[in-house]
Order: sequence, then C-alpha cells, then structure tokens
Amino acid sequence: MGTTRIAVVGAGIAGLSCARVLADAGFDVRVFDKGRGPGGRCATRRAESLRFDHGAQYFTARDPAFREVVASWQRAGAVERWTGRLLAQGVDGRREPLPPEDRFVGAPTMGALGRHLARDLAVGAGLRVSRLEADAGWQPSAEDGSALGRFDATVLAVPAPQAPPLLTAHPDFAARIGAVSLAPCWATLLGFPESPDADFDALALQSDDLLAWLARNETKPGREPAACWTLHARGDWSRAHLELEPDDAGRRMRAALEVLLEGGLPEPSFQTTHRWRYALVEKPLGEPFLWDEHARLGVCGDWCIAPRIEAAWQSGVALARRMAEAFTA
Repeated sequence: MGTTRIAVVGAGIAGLSCARVLADAGFDVRVFDKGRGPGGRCATRRAESLRFDHGAQYFTARDPAFREVVASWQRAGAVERWTGRLLAQGVDGRREPLPPEDRFVGAPTMGALGRHLARDLAVGAGLRVSRLEADAGWQPSAEDGSALGRFDATVLAVPAPQAPPLLTAHPDFAARIGAVSLAPCWATLLGFPESPDADFDALALQSDDLLAWLARNETKPGREPAACWTLHARGDWSRAHLELEPDDAGRRMRAALEVLLEGGLPEPSFQTTHRWRYALVEKPLGEPFLWDEHARLGVCGDWCIAPRIEAAWQSGVALARRMAEAFTA
C-alpha cells in the first residue's frame, strides 16, 4: 500500500481532507496547488499589522462525524468558536441575531485551518497543474510543461469550472461537472485607525443591492485588535460586475458601506479588493464525489454537495475512503 502514489490537485479543504485520510492510511500522497499556501478559500490577507479573513468567514458543524473532527481541531488550537454579535438584516431593514448555531473560525486566522490539515503532507505550493495525461497511470504537468511525476491515481479538488480542462482523458466527468454552477464574489478589505461604530460584529444582508456580508475581523477569537473589516458583495452583483477593475469594485463597495452606516465611515488607512471568481455553490453536482475505479481518477469539492466547509470535508473524506477500499480490496 505504501508504494501506491496518489496526486491531489488542489489544497483547499476538500483536497487536504482527502489527502489527509489517504496519507494516514499509508498511501504516498503529493498535493499540488497554485496558491502560496494551503487552505483555498480559507484564506487570510496580511498587510503589515492587519489580518483579514477575505474568503470563508466561518463554518458550522452539523454532521456528528464532522463535529468530532472539529472538536479535535479545537483541541489542537487550530479553530475556535466565534460568539460575537452576528446579525442578519432582512429586506425590511430590521436586524436580528443569526439563528443559534455553533460557528467556528480558524485560529488565529482562517488560514490556520489549512495549515493544520496540511501538516506533514507533501504540498507543492505555487504549482498550477495545467495538464493531466493518462500514461501508465497519471502524469500531471505544470504550466511551464515540466512533469510533476507519475502517479497511480489522481484526485482533482479544484473549483468545478477549473476541472474540465484537466479532464480531456475523461470526457464523461467533464460533462457532468459542466452542469455545476458557482457564483463569483468581490471582497473588499478595509483597515481603519479605529473601528467605525456599529452594533454588530458581522452582518448578513438581504436588504442591500450590492453588499451581502460585513465582518469585523478583530472580533474573532485570537485576532489582533487592529480594525479590519471584510466586505463581500452579492453573487449577482459580482457576476454582473465581474470584469471591473479591483479599485473600482472596491470604491463602489466602500460607498455602499458608507450608506449602510449612514455616513459614519472614517477614512480607511488600508484598502484592497480581491475577486473570488468561484466562490459560492449555486447548483451542486448532487453527488458527494466522482470516482472511476478503472481509470483511478477521483474528483471532490464542496461544489459536489453544498457551499459549506463541512461539505468540502465530507466530499474529500468520502472520496478518500472509497479510494482506500478500492486499493486494498
């Protein structure tokens, strides 16, 4: 078993969870990711003393098996509960607390969860896999054409729209994944000398034509006290304005925040805007994963199930267990 080599393309939560189970089962696993570090949308942007969770903001744990795993992450110090003033603003403008539920964040940043899952794994960061050839196994290649090794099996754990170009050797999977839909999201990050007055630590918005979410990162456990706000735009607005220049999108989002706060927005000391081209699952695959035992090819991701970190974990773990069964049968 130890000589079976498996490539996992994508170091988000699904890919890392899959790789973790396979590595713990004794397989030789190598993870490749285009990003600078593991975690995918569990990401943190740093700017001097400022820290922004600019992708996934928190996660919940509803499945008993996942709750047990989250408890182990808590014991390891990788996640903590977020018990701030988390509100929702309805279409009538009224603000009410979000439904009672345990909400967790990476500690001291969302990026900590990816680093925890990636511990002891062989992760090749900054490597974009641009080609996947079926040749006596699987051979992924980087953008510059260099071969990344030969593997007995491969897992694709990338956003659904990025998978089909890598599946020229498996058109059936490519066609099935083509039906999946993900919404984009513009994210603007604002740092302030002092945090603006607000009656919330996070606000989910149904009443705004542009903004969907606001969060004060400094209110999350383990964060530095510097005032760091994350703004997420609505999926429909982000799609309609996908090709804006980032500075332009940021100006519009900041103006919307100023209207929301009724002009109580000081001049930020820092501002930047990031485009998540594939952020929120709108139409999932409807299956927890794809696996072709003959081809020894698997696909996983939150987009297989639902737009939740829990779903990403479920997809990756379910695929890994199916693969382990296949290789040990």
